Amino acid sequence: MPAPRSDVPILTTERLVLREHRPSDFDSIAELLGDIEVVRYITGKPIAREDAWMRFLRNIGHWQLLGFGMWIVVDRTSGLFLGVIGLGEFRRDGLPQLGSDPEVGWLLTPAAQGRGLATEAVTAAVAWAAEHFGSARRLVCIIDPRNDSSLSVAKKCGFERFGTAVYHGETLALFERRSVSRSEEA
Repeated sequence: MPAPRSDVPILTTERLVLREHRPSDFDSIAELLGDIEVVRYITGKPIAREDAWMRFLRNIGHWQLLGFGMWIVVDRTSGLFLGVIGLGEFRRDGLPQLGSDPEVGWLLTPAAQGRGLATEAVTAAVAWAAEHFGSARRLVCIIDPRNDSSLSVAKKCGFERFGTAVYHGETLALFERRSVSRSEEA
């Protein structure tokens, strides 16, 4: 396999490194997406390895085509795979409310959940987006309203609910966050 792209920015937080996808990450992603507890509020059923491969390629393709995408999240000390976080333009049929604004998404292993790591990673991704897109770009996310953990992460990261929509037969909460540039934070 060819080497991964080197122009995907590496983000470092207190406990995490957000980096490019590598071929060696696929088995970890397939396992993550195959875990019913992890995908309960996303698909409601485990994602087959074949479909996990398509998601893996989609994540890499975002960086290639759009200049933003998903990062692999690893523990800063051990290098242990913890999940996936980032931005996507998924062009979801039936959700015109999202427009073409980047959608923030996160998915962590069970061992990484409940430790504030999703909030830490989303905060880093949002900061990168503010620098990359400027203050005019809206970020969005969709969350199953039963997913209390993700609702909490969205709130802590400055997302505000702006509506609901039915997507694949499920009612989802829609959130938005206006990017804030560093000069505005001061």
